[in-house]
Amino acid sequence: MKVLKLSAQGLPQSWISLEQAVIHYASQEVRWEAGARVAIFRGGHNAITGQQSVIEVNSIIGTRGVPNINPFELKPGLTNTKLFARDRNVCAYCGGLFTELELTREHIIPFAQKGPDTWMNVVTACRSCNHRKSSRTPEQARMPLLYTPYVPTLWEDFILRNRRILSDQMEFLMAHLPKNSRLIA
Repeated sequence: MKVLKLSAQGLPQSWISLEQAVIHYASQEVRWEAGARVAIFRGGHNAITGQQSVIEVNSIIGTRGVPNINPFELKPGLTNTKLFARDRNVCAYCGGLFTELELTREHIIPFAQKGPDTWMNVVTACRSCNHRKSSRTPEQARMPLLYTPYVPTLWEDFILRNRRILSDQMEFLMAHLPKNSRLIA
């Protein structure tokens, strides 16, 4: 289970482990919490009061400090898992729905033609379509794209990079997605 760590202003920072979240709580870096309580950690007893230390961890925490990042300038890392999730496991050429094992990263402008490995030049393709298109552009192969590529926003990237998102975390992230996001069902 991962905790969604946000800046005090509410911008996603990272997915962290429960243990990392406890460190933020213990260091008094948690400024606010949201979502459900997901864990309770019990520590030692105070020698004077006899009280046991307890840290309760929520699924979403806002931590102190201002990140030195502009969320609009961030370019999320490109991985096949995130690409296939962005494209909902749908082949950009035949429109078929496939499992991850049946999919490939397909370069619209191929490497052979100096095409870059960037979000805007890649789509999800089934192995058959990727092989058929080969080292040609969609126009050269007469295989038009069924959808256009796009660079995921910071919020979309946080959804794409975690497979086990709790419902309250998903609700929080989904509330910040652009209206035209493909991640909205």
